[in-house]
Amino acid sequence: MLSQVLSSAVLGIDAYTVEVEVDISPGLPSFATVGLPDVAVKESKDRVKAAINNAGFEFPPKRITVNLAPADIKKEGPAFDLPIAIGVLAALGFVRPEKLKSHVLLGELSLDGGVRPVRGALPMAVAAKEANIEGILVPADNALEAAAVEGIKVYGIETLAQTVGFLNRELSIEPAQIDLGAAFAEASQYAIDLADVKGQAHVKRALEVAAAGAHNILLIGPPGSGKTMLAKRIPTILPNLSLEEAITTTKIWSIAGLLPSRTALLATRPFRSPHHTISDAGLIGGGHIPRPGEVSLANHGVLFLDELPEFHRHVLEVLRQPLEDGQVTISRALTSLTYPACFMLTAAMNPCPCGYLTDPRHECRCTPAEIQRYRSRISGPLLDRIDLHIEVPALKYREMAGEASGEPSAAVRERVKQARFIQQERFKKTRIYANAHMGPKHLKKYCQLDEEGKRLLEMAMERLGLSARAYDRILKVSRTIADLEGSDGIRPEHLAEAIQYRSLDRELGR
Repeated sequence: MLSQVLSSAVLGIDAYTVEVEVDISPGLPSFATVGLPDVAVKESKDRVKAAINNAGFEFPPKRITVNLAPADIKKEGPAFDLPIAIGVLAALGFVRPEKLKSHVLLGELSLDGGVRPVRGALPMAVAAKEANIEGILVPADNALEAAAVEGIKVYGIETLAQTVGFLNRELSIEPAQIDLGAAFAEASQYAIDLADVKGQAHVKRALEVAAAGAHNILLIGPPGSGKTMLAKRIPTILPNLSLEEAITTTKIWSIAGLLPSRTALLATRPFRSPHHTISDAGLIGGGHIPRPGEVSLANHGVLFLDELPEFHRHVLEVLRQPLEDGQVTISRALTSLTYPACFMLTAAMNPCPCGYLTDPRHECRCTPAEIQRYRSRISGPLLDRIDLHIEVPALKYREMAGEASGEPSAAVRERVKQARFIQQERFKKTRIYANAHMGPKHLKKYCQLDEEGKRLLEMAMERLGLSARAYDRILKVSRTIADLEGSDGIRPEHLAEAIQYRSLDRELGR
C-alpha cells in the first residue's frame, strides 16, 4: 500500500516542494524515515503514532517506510508530522487521494492529534503558488501569514481529524483571507516616537541625515545620555516598508520562528539589538543547520550594537561582508545558502572605559593609554564603514524637566522620504538606492565641489587631522545633507555640517 502527499521545506529564505511517500507492507512492525531527515523528522514517528490513535484511527502494526523526496537535501523540523500522518492514513484507505495531488500539507502534531504552528509558512506558500498548486493546508496559527500570498487557497487547520474530513470532502473549511492593504496600514504604527526624546537637537539632526542617506552611525556619549533611546527611534524616521520589503523580512522572521502568532506581515522596520556576548554565528548566521543571524533579522531595518568596544573583535570583523554586500553567504559541505542582510548599522559606545570623559558632572579617571586601548578595540576597517560619529552629551536638568516636546517622527520621516526619492531618481539605472552606497565613480559624478568647498575640505583635512578614509564619508554625507535641502549642488555649509560628524576621527587624529 503506497500513498503520496505533497509537503514543503525551507532552504535559505526560499522553500521547495517535498513529496512524502509512505509505503506500508507486511512484516515486523517498524517505522523508517529516509531522505536525509534530521533528528526532529526521525522523532515524528512517535508523534504520528500517538496522534493517529488519539484522533480515532488505528495505527497499523506493520512495516512502514517514509521517503522524503528529493532525497539529497537535508530535511529538518517537525512540519512533516501532518503529511506523514495523512500519508499513513491514505495508504490504509482512510483518506481519499484526489486532493492530495493538489494541496500542500504542513504542520507539527501534538500527541492528542492537534496541529501546532511551524516555521516558514510564508515561503512555503510562495513555493506552492510558484509550483501551480491549488491550495495549502497550514496550522491555524500560520493561516494569516500564508494568506499574505495571493493566488493560492490557504486553509487553516487545527486537528488531524479535521484535516482528514476536509480531504475526504466531508468537512468544508473556508480559505483564509486577508486585506493586505488594511493589515499593512494597521501594523505599520510604531509604539515609540522621536518626540519622546528630550533635548539632543543636534543628535536628532544627525539621525535624520543618517536615515536620509542610509548611513551607518556611531553614537558616543556617557552612560544615561540617551544613546539607546535615540537608536530605538531610528526605524520610526525611516521610510515605510514597501510590500516587497515586508515579504522578504517576514520570510526571514518566519524561518527563524520569531514571527508573532497569527501575524500576516511585518509592517514596521525591524530593530535588532544583540548583546555584546553574541557569537559570530549568532550575528551572521550559521550553525549545523544554517539559520539566519541578527544581520538578516535586521534586514531592511536597524542593527544596533550597544557598547561596541565590548563585542569580541572577530565578531565585529565578520560584519564587514554584509555591510559591503548587503547579504551573507554561509557555506557548508552539502550546500551554500545566501541570506539578505541589507541593514543600517547603528552603534553606541562610551568615550572612555569609565564612560565619563565628556561628562562635566563626573570626573574621568582613565589614563590616555587606557582610553586609546579602549577605542582601538574597534578596527579601522569597521570604522571605515561608519559614516557619522556623533557625540551625545549628558542632558542638563532643565532639558530633562522641560515640557516642550520635540519634532514627531512622522514629520522627520517625510523629509527623509523626499531625500530618498531624490536618490532613487539619481541612481535608478543602478543597483544603488542611497548615497551611503556610492562608489568612487558616483562620488566623482555627484559630489563635485566648487572652489570654496574644496578649500574648506582641504583645511579640515589638514587642521583637524582627518584621514583619507574620512574624505569619502564627508562627501557622501554632504550629498545627503544637500538632498535634504533639495539642493542640486553641495554647498560649503553642507560640507561644514558633514565635517562635524567625524568627531572620532578628529579625536584619534586619524
